[in-house]
Amino acid sequence: MTDDAEHQARMQRLKASVDRRIEAAQEEKGLVIVYTGAGKGKTTAALGMALRCIGHGMKVAIVQFIKGAIDTAEERVLKSFGEQVVFLRMGEGYTWETQDRARDTDMAQKAWAAAVEFLRNPAYAMVILDEFNIALQHDYVQLADVLPIVQARPPMQHVVITGRGAKKDLIEAADLVTEMGQVKHPFRKGVKAQKGVEF
Repeated sequence: MTDDAEHQARMQRLKASVDRRIEAAQEEKGLVIVYTGAGKGKTTAALGMALRCIGHGMKVAIVQFIKGAIDTAEERVLKSFGEQVVFLRMGEGYTWETQDRARDTDMAQKAWAAAVEFLRNPAYAMVILDEFNIALQHDYVQLADVLPIVQARPPMQHVVITGRGAKKDLIEAADLVTEMGQVKHPFRKGVKAQKGVEF
């Protein structure tokens, strides 16, 4: 068999396999999606999903935990969609900057209270809890309080949770989990955060 014929036969087998999986996947439901790991791109992936929802005319709520006063271009762009997007930045900065557990816990609890309102509202097709894994990892918010709310949300609502160090029970409860792995990062070589890449 020639290389071209082998390639065609392999692609035909692959197509048949994919077609079978597409045919079998008929359920529709709101998903719990987790982006975690030490690599860059967790928030970027979540906000890309927000843009997909916006493109379909769906409403999105974004609650940012931990992140503080840093002005970001993506926040400005997403807020330009008016009532279709709610974007709440509710942190006071990264934990190594604030160094105040009581204050960080208070801010995370307030952000979680805001998130709960969205998680109970079927008008929002997607709720993004950005850097929420950090709040859970430091026990600013208890995962045991979070999972029942997430599980009781409107049936077609998607929840996206980002941040390093996702807890095992959250990973088990999620429908889709992606772990971003860091291979190289320019910051390690003294390159500062740049417009259009980090903010």
